[in-house]
Amino acid sequence: MRLRPALAADFGFIRSVAGRAEYAPFITDEDEAALSAYLTNPAARLLIWDDDHGPRGFALYAVPQDGAGVVELRRLALDQAGLGEGAGFLRAMIGYAFQDLAAQRLWLDASGENARAQAAYLRAGFVLEGRLRQHWYRPALGRVVDLMIYGMMRNEWQARGGLASCSPPPPSLHLL
Repeated sequence: MRLRPALAADFGFIRSVAGRAEYAPFITDEDEAALSAYLTNPAARLLIWDDDHGPRGFALYAVPQDGAGVVELRRLALDQAGLGEGAGFLRAMIGYAFQDLAAQRLWLDASGENARAQAAYLRAGFVLEGRLRQHWYRPALGRVVDLMIYGMMRNEWQARGGLASCSPPPPSLHLL
């Protein structure tokens, strides 16, 4: 698997994943104009995780240009969940933030109702930093949900193996 910058030709893939009914409560589906804006925005990185068979997932980072080294992993999704690729996908996303974006702190959020994502973030080494109660309106649910904030510091990533953590997971480790 490899990470690469997204191209306009990838928008169909991104929209097909983000637009799935099972993802609607948890991620936002944006139109091609919004996706296109990320390609030229220096404060954003839209990436594709793929192999020789094509795209397998995507991620969107917010990279503020203020020099603080705080990076947000704003959106991430796999094409097919349940194949045992989630832990490797998440490790690649974390590694990219700390290696390529020189993050000192990486953070992300999750719906309070997305137990699967929350468990994956904790297993990957993120720390639950807070809960914003009744904060995020989700049209697919027709209600407001809690927003969970997770963070990881560079030294925590390094303590978990840093560069080594980007290697493929042992066969016994699988993301649910």
